[in-house]
Amino acid sequence: MRSQLNAVNKLVYFQGKYSNSELIDLYKSMLKPRLIEEKMLILLRQGKISKWFSGIGQEAIAVGVTKALSFDEYILPMHRNLGVFTERNVPLHRLFSQWQGKKSGFTKGRDRSFHFGTQDYKIIGMISHLGPQLGIANGISLADVLKKQPKVCAVFSGEGGTSEGDFHEALNVASVWNLPVLFCVENNGYGLSTPINEQFKCVNIADKGIGYGMESYIIDGNNILEVYSKITDIAESVRANPRPILIEFKTFRMRGHEEASGTKYVPNELIEQWAQRDPIDNYQHFLKGNKILTDELEVSIKEEILFEINDNLQIAFDEEQLKSTIENELSDVYQTFNFKEIKPLTKTSNIRLIDAISQGLMQSMKRYDNLIIMGQDIAEYGGVFKITDGFVAQFGKDRVRNTPICESSIIEAAFGLSINGIKSVVELQFADFVSSGFNPVVNLLAKSYYRWGQNSDIVLRMPCGAGVGAGPFHSQTNEAWFTKTPGLKVVYPAFPYDAKGLLATAIEDTNPVLFFEHKALYRSIYQEVPEEYYTLPLGKASTIKEGNDFTIITYGAGVHWAIEIVEKNNLSAEIIDLRTLQPLDVETIIKASKKTGKVLVLQEDTLFGGIASDISAIITENCFKYLDAPVKRVGSIETPIPFTKNLENNYLPKDRLYNEIINLLNY
Repeated sequence: MRSQLNAVNKLVYFQGKYSNSELIDLYKSMLKPRLIEEKMLILLRQGKISKWFSGIGQEAIAVGVTKALSFDEYILPMHRNLGVFTERNVPLHRLFSQWQGKKSGFTKGRDRSFHFGTQDYKIIGMISHLGPQLGIANGISLADVLKKQPKVCAVFSGEGGTSEGDFHEALNVASVWNLPVLFCVENNGYGLSTPINEQFKCVNIADKGIGYGMESYIIDGNNILEVYSKITDIAESVRANPRPILIEFKTFRMRGHEEASGTKYVPNELIEQWAQRDPIDNYQHFLKGNKILTDELEVSIKEEILFEINDNLQIAFDEEQLKSTIENELSDVYQTFNFKEIKPLTKTSNIRLIDAISQGLMQSMKRYDNLIIMGQDIAEYGGVFKITDGFVAQFGKDRVRNTPICESSIIEAAFGLSINGIKSVVELQFADFVSSGFNPVVNLLAKSYYRWGQNSDIVLRMPCGAGVGAGPFHSQTNEAWFTKTPGLKVVYPAFPYDAKGLLATAIEDTNPVLFFEHKALYRSIYQEVPEEYYTLPLGKASTIKEGNDFTIITYGAGVHWAIEIVEKNNLSAEIIDLRTLQPLDVETIIKASKKTGKVLVLQEDTLFGGIASDISAIITENCFKYLDAPVKRVGSIETPIPFTKNLENNYLPKDRLYNEIINLLNY
């Protein structure tokens, strides 16, 4: 009882800031998600929804934060923040349809519960990995800063999520870049069943802000007036003076992590203690004690909300179950991109592959004012390969941004930029380092358009490949990690002309593109390249040489190995340079295979699980009766790539290629 009295007394402290009508409005705003949740728990037991993550006891946080933001400011909730959606007036029947996997929901039945976003309401939903939300908020806020819009962005996390690397990366980036992000951490005592004393050592999560030079605050998350008042003041301050703020809300989760988990791991006395601090019960007691809320008005408000809930539930129940087709599902993996060919002018220069990439990137920066480049050491230093040398002088540090060493958070920020209308190119210093950002690539960039219609207008530049004695962590050609993932496009040019034109198209394309650049080809391959801007289509292979005896299908450095051996030995070979691996030019592959009847597929990557296996299967399935020999795959041996030159040569397939060709011809 003492705890309840203290809670009510704390409400009185903020009472004078608001009119009675505003105080009643806050009551309605908290009560609505509570009543919806109570209904959802009934439907869960009836099997009418599949899962539920309860936010009962935490309504004051979602409602108070959302009310403090303007409607055109983005907010990124988690799965316990129903009050964000109701406060943004998302139609209830659409929420109910979402939770039942029906058409009027936000994901066309492709994802569940709160795993969605909606640009109409400036809400960006989470994925199950939790941490990426924080980096996305950075990108959204960076876009606002670039557009000189005085806005804040609020992003939610639980206390468990603060242990993830994404949390630390995001706070560091936001602090270094002075981004107007409110990092809202709901400390509800448990990460599923793990108590906070087993998750972090510091007394308060807010203390973590010190390490990032960041302001931080602790707010009673069960006091709606404290939440609303303090967040309103903080948001106003941040709009005027952009900077990140870490906010810890002390609260409690009254039900399990999700309903199947239960709460047996929580001591009964702790549940009873927090029950005395229920944000709605205490606020209702405060309103009635001050004669702001009468019994009659309370009944009227509840009846109105329950009517809205039941009415909208019926709309969702009456909606037919979703049906789709294979064609429809496939058509939603990528945002439609209408390629427009821009033909090159006749004036050319003989330049290297690295020069073509730099030139294409610079011309795209001139063409698109809303394009920025991010990466480690890319500004004044010009990048480790000097591709962006001189870019800062021309475009400024707002558009050519050095980043901390945190691939995951920067890729997440790129996704946030795309959400807020900004194109980006992210340079991975080496393609190998994308492993530190793998989650956002395969779970945000790849899946978001299919899940809820949000495109990822992002190019990841991937310096890759062997032949430079760089060893296991700087020499991989790891394209197969991504060709397997629907929703990504993968480009891998072998020549300067292709590199420039394909990079321009990749940047124009509003889908996520991984653009592989072979380091050994950077300064060794020259070609006449048009000086002006031009584009080349993705998904169109190039026939490098025509021949009749056999076909070599390859890409990247493999193209040059094939040319060298074919010319040296005067062989009649059809050489196909794939240029892009996703989309893949299946038509050209089939045509070339039928023409010669003998096919060798060459890749630099280790053989097992590489794209050569899929190409071999495509040929076998479509050209079997035309083949005069089994399709031959040639790739590197099944070891990590070594450092020493003779071991690297032994690893790579180049020195074995001629013998493999002879074996194929002699079959």
